[in-house]
Amino acid sequence: MLKHMHRLFLVLTGTLVLAVSTRAGELRLAVYVTAHSIDRYLSTPADQEAAINLLNSLNVDRVFFEVYRSGRVVPVPTLKSVRDRFEVAGFGVAGGIATVPGGDTGVPQEGKLHWFNWQHPETQQDLRQIMSEQARVFDTFIVDDFLCTADTSDLSKQARGERLWSEYRRDLLTRLCDTIFLDPVNDDMTMIIKYPQWYDRFHLFGYDVPRMSAKFDSVWVGTESRGARTQRFGFVPSYESFVNYRWIASMSGDKMAGAWFDHGDTDADDFMDQAYQSVLAGAPELMIFNFNNLVQGHPAHHRLRREWPGLVNLHRAISEHPVTGISAYKPANSDAGGDLYIMDFLGMLGIPLVPVSDPDLNTPLLFLPTQATADPEIMSILKDAVAQKKTVILTAGFLKHAPADWQTQLEQIAGVRFLDGEPFAASRILLDDQVFSLDQPVDCEARVRLLGAKPLIRVQYQNTPIPFLTKLNNVLVMNTHTFSQKDFDAVGEVLLSPKPLGLLDLPDPVVNRLRAEFLVSQDYTLQAPAWVTCQPMGTGQWFIQNYQNEPVIVRFMHETMKKAVDRLSSRNFPINESGIEMTIGARSRIWLDITE
Repeated sequence: MLKHMHRLFLVLTGTLVLAVSTRAGELRLAVYVTAHSIDRYLSTPADQEAAINLLNSLNVDRVFFEVYRSGRVVPVPTLKSVRDRFEVAGFGVAGGIATVPGGDTGVPQEGKLHWFNWQHPETQQDLRQIMSEQARVFDTFIVDDFLCTADTSDLSKQARGERLWSEYRRDLLTRLCDTIFLDPVNDDMTMIIKYPQWYDRFHLFGYDVPRMSAKFDSVWVGTESRGARTQRFGFVPSYESFVNYRWIASMSGDKMAGAWFDHGDTDADDFMDQAYQSVLAGAPELMIFNFNNLVQGHPAHHRLRREWPGLVNLHRAISEHPVTGISAYKPANSDAGGDLYIMDFLGMLGIPLVPVSDPDLNTPLLFLPTQATADPEIMSILKDAVAQKKTVILTAGFLKHAPADWQTQLEQIAGVRFLDGEPFAASRILLDDQVFSLDQPVDCEARVRLLGAKPLIRVQYQNTPIPFLTKLNNVLVMNTHTFSQKDFDAVGEVLLSPKPLGLLDLPDPVVNRLRAEFLVSQDYTLQAPAWVTCQPMGTGQWFIQNYQNEPVIVRFMHETMKKAVDRLSSRNFPINESGIEMTIGARSRIWLDITE
């Protein structure tokens, strides 16, 4: 009530740009204030008042104040001051910590990135003290996404023993969740763990989603895909925001509470793409990192004000009817081989993959990349799906990384044999009688020998046609390669997509054919180029987004379609025997509704 009255006052005085309901169940907006920004922007009453006005102009509901980052420990009196002032102003308040080395706090790791050596007693002692003093100022507290390590010091080597590095790091940090973050705080505090976006690498550096999520009260997810065509933060497709959130949700369940994204390496379109995919994934609250960017200004801020009502409406719809699609199986803590982040890239081809951490045995189509081979029961699952005549799509990596004693059965099921050799890049692709030259070569996992499967799409490499997509009965195999550890090492990348992929530059006929094989179990068809996503909402509605920098034509068909309207613009589309044809503007989106 206090916040509602405060906002009403601001509307009457002309300060608030756009009021929005804060009723329970509505989409909420939060902002994260770093420790250094507290010093810079909130040190005086006048600064705090200016900050309050700025946050209200963006419809912010809650503010997270960071107690520590990079050696800066914010004094308890300062934290209490900003907490109390913003509560009086009507905001929800919470605390946060970024466990990044700096100053006299802890010990940095021996490794590429600026992370802690968590094995070192000094690191544990310093952080435990911060949690015992600074964190207790707040009733709700979030641990930002630096609860990870790549340390290879002698201390860590000794503690590791005979375990794999990934196993040792997950055991260590899971234990420290208790001793550093949970034990020192008040029992009635709501403790949040926030995971970063690089889900296919979590286990290598200490994140164990099932075990860690079980310890915390609430879970947040990084959906900071940023710019997909630049190297600064990796060539990360926007669909990764959705994949990361939904995969973690499959393990964290009702604890899922929010998505967190930032301004880094984004234009206004990139920033808003993060917001839409976060809402489509099911996030009830969005966190903007960070307050400093709000002060400095960004073209996305006006877009966020203008499009907020549409995001609120989308959240309402998703709350009742979550996005559905094709189950893509990635068990927890699974290695990806040459399929790193493959779901993100296939999603950008309009293939509505929905990641799951347990196999979905009721789905009519199952996608099994390399990650699925981590399940010791996967062969039984695969054979049962084939026996039930379900469609199964495997990657070449799945076949290559499956245990040796499975190979004979897999060759019989898939009708192909993958030969020894390194991944390669092909500059031509063949579909039926057409040959397409590719500006960006497409990466393939291996050479292939056909053992009864039919090649649907082929590539040409060293003047030899090599199967790219094959089919035997209801089993398809994709000879794709996204990234492996070798690709990361080649450019010195540790976490994020290390290079662009030709998979997103495939010609339209090839994209349409590949997508059609995935959509065989769906009740609609779609013709569209790459960089167009299509996410079913389960109620005769689809959210279609164009991530290209130019308009695209999209053709959509559903048998029961009697009307077609874009719920974002109220535009109606004429329907004929072929369905509907829509022109979607550059970096734009359509919320297609065909319900009565």
